[in-house]
Amino acid sequence: MTLVTCNLSVSLDGFSAGPHPSRERPFGDVVGTGEILHSWMFDHAPEHAEEIAGILRAGAFVMGRGMFSPDQGPWDHDWCGWWGEEPPYRAPVFVLTHHERPALEMKGGTTFHFVTGGLDEALERAREAAGERDVSVAGGATVVNACLQAGVIDELRLHVAPVVLDIPGGVRLFDGVGRHALEAVSARHTPEVTHLVYRRRRAD
Repeated sequence: MTLVTCNLSVSLDGFSAGPHPSRERPFGDVVGTGEILHSWMFDHAPEHAEEIAGILRAGAFVMGRGMFSPDQGPWDHDWCGWWGEEPPYRAPVFVLTHHERPALEMKGGTTFHFVTGGLDEALERAREAAGERDVSVAGGATVVNACLQAGVIDELRLHVAPVVLDIPGGVRLFDGVGRHALEAVSARHTPEVTHLVYRRRRAD
């Protein structure tokens, strides 16, 4: 059965980004936020190979527009994301947006599809594309919160950096999602990050 999973790097107080993202600062105008939250993936990648492989194991991905581009309004078709010519996903990625854009095929097997019909349509298309593999919600926190509120995330994987950011106007996980009963599956602690895995507790 296809599961909907989610991987998100957050601070101890739940922040995943600051306000006012830009092309130069994709995690907002609080300097260093991205480095603080994601150094485990880049500066210490060998120590976290299992978790990184788990992120990329999905058969399709869903993300908010802000994960692909900080721009608002109609698309700048010269902008192809922050990842260069060969993004790491190597699978279909469905980007939520209010503005149509043709599918964008990149090197390495990643194709970005731009979905204007909302979260339900993006998840439906991602499930179809993933086949028997899982669908991963790649963020940001606003989209993850919407998925939690809708009750569609089966497995939540949090990568918690040992820092309290307290970012005014920042984007924070769990804001407005209501009450959730989760089952703790695993925890792995390192100096850079704690990897926590929870599953949705289903009603008997």
